[in-house]
Amino acid sequence: MDKLVKDRFDQYPANARVRLEKLRSLVLQIATELNLGEVEESLKWGEPSYSVITGSPVRLDWKMKSPNNCYLFFNCQTSLIDTFRELYSEELEFQGNRAIILSLSEPLPETPIKHCLELALTYKRRKHLPLLGTTCPMLGY
Repeated sequence: MDKLVKDRFDQYPANARVRLEKLRSLVLQIATELNLGEVEESLKWGEPSYSVITGSPVRLDWKMKSPNNCYLFFNCQTSLIDTFRELYSEELEFQGNRAIILSLSEPLPETPIKHCLELALTYKRRKHLPLLGTTCPMLGY
């Protein structure tokens, strides 16, 4: 782990740190499984950020003003959150066009989160496709 990122993780409360470390692990796992190359890990706006050449950056954070949640942030200039909302509006909570809000008191909705991370990490390959090339059986397409 990048030293600056590690220092940032060390500043989080224990329950938030555990959740954020799990999200970090999922990003790295997906990048490995999909052979997306090196994951650049850094701090952007004071938040741990993860990017690969094929995707749009993903940032993670916990905010003192909302201590019961952590966040997955995505580039608001993409169609990522709109797509996530279309696919997972019943399972996930969103903040505008930039974040997924994850309650620290609820189990991590791992399946939709992994799919959202996969779409973000492969965004450059998919951005021209409706719903980023994914299907939603629940919605009939």
